[in-house]
Amino acid sequence: MQATLTQAFLAQPEATTSAPSAPAGGGGGAPPDPMAGCATQSGLLLAMFAIFYFLLIRPQRKQEEEHRKMIASLRKGDVVRTRGGIRGEVTALDDREVTLEVADRVRIKVLRSAIAGVEERDGKPVGDGEAKAKAKDEGERDGK
Repeated sequence: MQATLTQAFLAQPEATTSAPSAPAGGGGGAPPDPMAGCATQSGLLLAMFAIFYFLLIRPQRKQEEEHRKMIASLRKGDVVRTRGGIRGEVTALDDREVTLEVADRVRIKVLRSAIAGVEERDGKPVGDGEAKAKAKDEGERDGK
């Protein structure tokens, strides 16, 4: 029995000396083009970059530009809210800082970049403030 196993083992061809096998498709055609895979990967990479650009980068740049314009248009009398949630009226401006009056005779200086938004300009709501004022007005009308 042991002799037959040894003979069967020796009768099998070695992997290093065997002839290359035919492709799975059968007909023995040319090997697939390696550049086709590279083009597909490049296309997918380009598509992923485009998705990231339009979903993340472009909206962020637009938001930054709007914030820059809002900061540049600040003027005395505007009621603003800082990123920290402090609400106050602009009493003085310079290139880098804004002075806010947050209560009677209480003034603080904050960086222009810390201003999150303008709530009132010339006594009228701006942006989200308009929607809040409108809802408040409608609520008062319903209550009367």
